[in-house]
Amino acid sequence: MQALIFVGLQGSGKSTFYKQNFFHSHMRINLDMLKRRKREEHLIQACFETGQAFVVDNTNLTRPSRFHYIQQAKLNKFEVIGYYFRADVDRSLEWNSQREGKARVPDLAILGAYKKLELPSYDEGFDTLYYVTVDEENQFIVEDWQS
Repeated sequence: MQALIFVGLQGSGKSTFYKQNFFHSHMRINLDMLKRRKREEHLIQACFETGQAFVVDNTNLTRPSRFHYIQQAKLNKFEVIGYYFRADVDRSLEWNSQREGKARVPDLAILGAYKKLELPSYDEGFDTLYYVTVDEENQFIVEDWQS
């Protein structure tokens, strides 16, 4: 049973990465879709109760924003895996500009998020951490975490 926590700026490729790698195995938890924390809590609790693996596909930029997910997953004996999408502000702004409607966020939101970003670390309770980068062909590269 896995709880995956994505960490990264808006427009960094988190949702695309989910679709390519975890769509068929993990429930996607995303506040953009659910709109309310209460709905998110209910869905996560259902995953714990049923043993359903899930991905928290939010920005999760700070240690406090990740704490509750990690703590609850540990209490429910889920393995906690973090994927840090390396901050590339220019690429995030470019990918964001290709979004339409409500999916597109103001550029200032991405710049503000970058200022708040705290790198994840094992001392938060992660069992495994990975770096995710994007190459010149827009392919995801996943590497083991290096402190």
